[in-house]
Amino acid sequence: MNLSNLKPAKGAVKSSKRIGRGTGSGRGGTSTRGHKGAGSRSGHSTKIGFEGGQMPLQRRVPKFGFKNINRVEYNGVNLDTLQTLIEKFNLTAVDFDALKAHGLVSKNDKVKILGRGELKAKVEVTAHAFTASAQKAIEAAGGSIVKI
Repeated sequence: MNLSNLKPAKGAVKSSKRIGRGTGSGRGGTSTRGHKGAGSRSGHSTKIGFEGGQMPLQRRVPKFGFKNINRVEYNGVNLDTLQTLIEKFNLTAVDFDALKAHGLVSKNDKVKILGRGELKAKVEVTAHAFTASAQKAIEAAGGSIVKI
């Protein structure tokens, strides 16, 4: 057996409906399109979401809430994660490039330092944003923060 003689299992492949091949075929004449109306014409297609005149789902379901188009999404990095990173790689400063190099953020992310865990090392942390608790913990450990 090789790639040149592979074929699908018996009964797996069905031949397509051959329409418009004369009245003797059983699918000639109007070619399964019915008589008159837009559906019988070429180029006809219904709108996306159209349900035959029934109230469509996107109009039946109630709408609520608000999406702020100016929302800034941050990628959160906790203090305990920073501490393990500092211990593992002997870092004296944690900046965006260091976080990116160790796979914590992607190139277009904005970084926010969050306050979970504790920081023991004296380190300079550079990020886009900091929570109040994270800022307090970094400064209590003797470190400093720099906002990008």
